[in-house]
Amino acid sequence: MTSFDDKEHAVPPGSPGAPVLADPRTVRGRALVPVLVFLGMVVAVVSSLGAPLVPTVAADYGVSLGGAQWSLTITLLAGAVATPVLSRLSDGPHRRRVVLGALALIVTGCVLAALPAGFPLLLAGRALQGIGLGLTPLAMGVARDHLPGPRARSAVATLSVTTVAGVGLGYPLTGLIAQHLGFHAAFWVAAGAGAAVLAAAAFVLPASTHRPHRPLDAPGAVLLGLGLAALLVALSEGGQWGWTSARLLAVAAVAPLALGAWVRHELRTEHPLVALRLLRNRAVLAADVTGLVAGVGMYFLMSLVIRYVQTPVSAGYGLGRSVVVAALTLLPFSVASVGASRVAPLIGRRFGARAVMPAGSLAFVVAMLVFCFARSGLWEIFLLMGIAGLGVGCTFAAMPAFIVSAVPPGETGSALGVNQVLRVIGGSIGSALSAGILTAHTTPPARLPAESGYTVATLVGIGVWVFAGLAGLLLPARRPAGPGTAGDTSADAAGSTAGTAGRDGDGGRTAGPVAAVASTAARNGADDTGAAAGKVAAGATGSGPDGGEGHGQGGSRPGRAPADHREGR
Repeated sequence: MTSFDDKEHAVPPGSPGAPVLADPRTVRGRALVPVLVFLGMVVAVVSSLGAPLVPTVAADYGVSLGGAQWSLTITLLAGAVATPVLSRLSDGPHRRRVVLGALALIVTGCVLAALPAGFPLLLAGRALQGIGLGLTPLAMGVARDHLPGPRARSAVATLSVTTVAGVGLGYPLTGLIAQHLGFHAAFWVAAGAGAAVLAAAAFVLPASTHRPHRPLDAPGAVLLGLGLAALLVALSEGGQWGWTSARLLAVAAVAPLALGAWVRHELRTEHPLVALRLLRNRAVLAADVTGLVAGVGMYFLMSLVIRYVQTPVSAGYGLGRSVVVAALTLLPFSVASVGASRVAPLIGRRFGARAVMPAGSLAFVVAMLVFCFARSGLWEIFLLMGIAGLGVGCTFAAMPAFIVSAVPPGETGSALGVNQVLRVIGGSIGSALSAGILTAHTTPPARLPAESGYTVATLVGIGVWVFAGLAGLLLPARRPAGPGTAGDTSADAAGSTAGTAGRDGDGGRTAGPVAAVASTAARNGADDTGAAAGKVAAGATGSGPDGGEGHGQGGSRPGRAPADHREGR
């Protein structure tokens, strides 16, 4: 997907091609990290606005719940395409302009969504907001390039944790504003915060003229967007159009044709948008299939829970709770995902690193079983979402290790970039699939599905996570790390995951913080728990004492830079 070329090496400061370090003696230099953190927080909050609002959007605009689900699905669709596109556009001398341009589009999207001018305009705004899913890795890239080593590592870890904090803040904030002021007000607040970030970023972001220009794979972006859009329309509208209707079959036929052409194009072009050639490696393929399927299962459950909690009890099921309560049910998911940084090392030490991802899938299966058979009380919803968070945290935190141990160091970033894109794609499929199943169990003129729809959907979700666990079992055992191999790159994997994994939606964002914080702790000689977390969350078998910091934006691991300067890209 990206980004840093295999030929790039450390460049001494002051040399031609070296980045300009932020000067802490100036206002702009001191403000760089706070502004980057503010950017990450706002982007996380904006991208989390859609999840709790689906029933509210349906009621306000008079659309079906399946149609309203597109207010979330279209954001993920846009993010799946925007993440590799922004990464490629910023991988050159124009990163500052790319970040500012993306922020401007996000603000525009918030304004469009805030205007009570119809459902299509809301969808357009939510699509523009999806661009934000690719911005935090770019912020991490700025920190890596323009801060000295220790400050850069600290900033990347802080940005990762900020992502989770932003999501945790975004859920209840969205619910509170929507309940008391209307959901349009939530987008006005987001627009104001986005405008403030845009102004601050325009003041402090340094130029990246030291980075060489690389071409954008525009045909690849078009084919990916077309194929995903056709697939998501077919999944979400099948229940309403009829699974065998001519219209659905025509749309469904476009998906494999466009995605097949995209795969063929990516394997043949010199500068692919997503480096699919790396899927020829068995470990990379197994990890990426697991990531794709896990992304489906994660958003599948989140979408079901949000709708079920807000379903009025007059329907004969549901909890009849407000949008605020529905938003709060997602908090255990985020908190438990971060807590997986403690659980994953224990599983890795006891059963081996190969067991971490299947164990995460098993935890999610347990959560789905709870939802299938015990969903009559709010405490059960909180419980199952906490279990699901542990499952996602373990699954995504362990994934990068098998990737970086299976590819040359120079291809680490590209391999992680593929994994990141597939996770976001999986999230968009999960959102659309949940809507399609519930719509298929809705009998007009009723607006709500039969309760059996939730049971069927849950059983499908269990199947999805069983498949994810089986895919994880296909991962080959990693070889012991030797000098200059996976062990040397393990700490980098964690940091890289923070940049790449942190964009796969609400739950997927947690993998980045787990890996980034753990890798920072391991590098800085933290306690045994932190070191173990760094090894297992990054999937390491050992980390070199001088391992370079991680790379977001799908960047590959560069040559080691001296401790007193950052490396030129």
